[in-house]
Amino acid sequence: MAFTIAIDGPAAAGKGTVARQLAAHFGFAHLDTGLLYRATGRRMLAGMDAVEAARTLQPSDLKAGDLRTPEVGQAASRVAAIPEVRQALIDFQRAFASRAGGAVLDGRDIGTVICPDADVKLYVTASDDVRAARRLTELTATGHDVTYNDVLADLRLRDARDSARTAAPLKPASDAVLLDTSTLTIAQALAAAIAEVERAQQS
Repeated sequence: MAFTIAIDGPAAAGKGTVARQLAAHFGFAHLDTGLLYRATGRRMLAGMDAVEAARTLQPSDLKAGDLRTPEVGQAASRVAAIPEVRQALIDFQRAFASRAGGAVLDGRDIGTVICPDADVKLYVTASDDVRAARRLTELTATGHDVTYNDVLADLRLRDARDSARTAAPLKPASDAVLLDTSTLTIAQALAAAIAEVERAQQS
């Protein structure tokens, strides 16, 4: 039986961590839909047309080692604003969401566009300062030479672009449960998410 969990939110809020651990806890499949846009953006940076890049995306493209760089992140945000790119990737995401055995998808429009009928919808967020600090730690740990101010500016630019785009803007679904992780540990955030899923399963 399919059971779908949709997790949305801005960059570095913790949605990916919550999604991965939630999927592991319940034995569900997990899809980081941001990787689809990052892989498309990476192909665009290599000279490919963005729409063609999305339409011909291969599973192997999601395993490239440089998908988490700031440059690819900005490219992902740019291609995600193109309606034809989003349309090309919708079927892949919806097929994943409907798989038997349960699925957790995290991104920016899962609860609003991809899976509006998801069994559980979470909107994971955190303050700008907390998100920038988390992303800085992540980037410096992988050898990137960036400053806190650079990371903060990058996050705010992405937030503005993602929220203002006409195609599936970043926003909570009207029935999403807000999970602010600013002052939560990973364990606390996960426990709150698990409680929401268990509540839905029992209803």
